[in-house]
Amino acid sequence: MAGSISYKCPNCGGELLFSPETGGFTCPFCGSAFTEDKIKALYEQREAVEGVKGQAAEEKAAASDELLRYNCPNCGAEIVTEESTAATFCYYCHNPVVLVGRLSGEEGPRYVLPFSIDRKKALGIFGDWIRKKKFVPRAFYDEKQIEKFTGVYFPYLIYSCKAHSELSGVGTSVERRRHGDTEEIITSKFQVERNGELPVDMVARNALKKANRVLAESVQPFDVNSLKPFAPSYLSGFVAERKDVASEDVQSETRQEVARYALAALRNSVSEYDGIPVTSDNIWLSDEKLEYALMPVWTMTYREPGSSKLYYFSLNGQSGKVVGELPVDNGKLLRYFLSIFIPLFIALLALMYFIS
Repeated sequence: MAGSISYKCPNCGGELLFSPETGGFTCPFCGSAFTEDKIKALYEQREAVEGVKGQAAEEKAAASDELLRYNCPNCGAEIVTEESTAATFCYYCHNPVVLVGRLSGEEGPRYVLPFSIDRKKALGIFGDWIRKKKFVPRAFYDEKQIEKFTGVYFPYLIYSCKAHSELSGVGTSVERRRHGDTEEIITSKFQVERNGELPVDMVARNALKKANRVLAESVQPFDVNSLKPFAPSYLSGFVAERKDVASEDVQSETRQEVARYALAALRNSVSEYDGIPVTSDNIWLSDEKLEYALMPVWTMTYREPGSSKLYYFSLNGQSGKVVGELPVDNGKLLRYFLSIFIPLFIALLALMYFIS
């Protein structure tokens, strides 16, 4: 059975939760508050005493054999999750659980961007946003739906590099002048030299197959300058997903995107000249770096009754940016149409009566 861990309050033994407001940890049972450094020190001490670090290889091996089964460290119940889930809640005792075997080893995340917006504030933003939407079904934001509102750490791969461009060639410029019935064509040739360097800093790309790609990309940007070295304690009280997209695939795709952008910039720099071939051979990349990070997103899904279509709502857990695809209540839409059409129709009938 793969390993799991929950973070206990040193004072009362209750489950600690990460607090986006303070950047520390709180105990909902005794009200104690702890800094990140304090919890880190306590669990480093625990690792030394209990040999948790020595279990990492066993956990990794177990995770590869039995990816979907864990035991809750609080009540012992079996937790069944999807393969990509790295932090969740026990369905029996509601204890927050971090599935440590899924975030260890060389493929573990290097950075985490902690939530800075808590659930209460996120729900307030959601409420303000939904009030502006006239034709959303009531079921989309009723109490049962709100219970599905979840803070999730989504996996992203962060790409950085330097894009270099170099170009040497003869450019032709043609100028036309008209003098009465005579047209003068002046052709000039120039030796054109171009070279430059374009730094690409920390471009985040979705690294979860099952995530709605449009939403995962649209909820950006994140302030990557606020990234912290990864520690499992940040995940306590939230759900977390681990990356299941090959790093090589993300790097290859992002590399092509960067090269296209650099190539377009190079072409624009010589657009006033004809005859200069600008190709991908004029572009090369160096100092490439791809780093794995977990980013905070508040999310909610809604499946329309009688339909297989799934609607998403996402909120950037750092900036509060909202992205969503909303269902439409046809009944509300019809009532709105009739409220405008019927009075207008009656007014037209009355006007025709008096005119006739």
